[in-house]
Amino acid sequence: MSIAPYKTLMKRASDSFIVNKSRFIGHGAPVESEEEALGFLAEMRREYQDASHNCYAYIIGTNMGIMRYNDDGEPGGTAGMPIIEVMKARGVTNAIVVVTRYFGGILLGAGGLVRAYTQGAAMALNAAQVAVMHPTQRLLVDVPYPLLGRFEHFLKSVPVRVEDKAFTDTITFTLCVRSADAEAFQRDLVQHTDGRCEPLVMEEFHAPWPEEDNASL
Repeated sequence: MSIAPYKTLMKRASDSFIVNKSRFIGHGAPVESEEEALGFLAEMRREYQDASHNCYAYIIGTNMGIMRYNDDGEPGGTAGMPIIEVMKARGVTNAIVVVTRYFGGILLGAGGLVRAYTQGAAMALNAAQVAVMHPTQRLLVDVPYPLLGRFEHFLKSVPVRVEDKAFTDTITFTLCVRSADAEAFQRDLVQHTDGRCEPLVMEEFHAPWPEEDNASL
């Protein structure tokens, strides 16, 4: 596929912390467009409409072509900018981070706000789990029952996801493997099963893989 791997978020997630009685909640989500990012922002504003601030930043496009951020009433440069700087430092795109603040009555000062929103953004990214979008193949593998134990042991040693198992006269596994790993996976599978299991490629698409599985990127 023509699109190179890029970093994004694995899922929607949130995390929170308290600084001088102010509660901060960092929310992260993967998005595919600016419209989707604004939809997530609207959802957070509805859910946290009683909050003092819902500051945000989002980056869209595999080339990070769209970048937007907003302080939502906090002093200029103390909220949205720190959020987007965290996102840029982690290299994520097609993602939005919203940091919600419930004011606790104690002023944090400009430096304190920058630190708090930086922390909120980092916690949001960690909760939502930075992932790498890779060209991925979906495979079907028919496994005879006598080979099931050997096959499942083999799966534990390779970077593959099991999506489904169907039990009939054989066990049909639906697997996902990164396209870059597919040739080696198929070769090793045939070796480990004495040629009795050969995968059938169903489709190729882009899918997120956890960042820790992509240490070289």
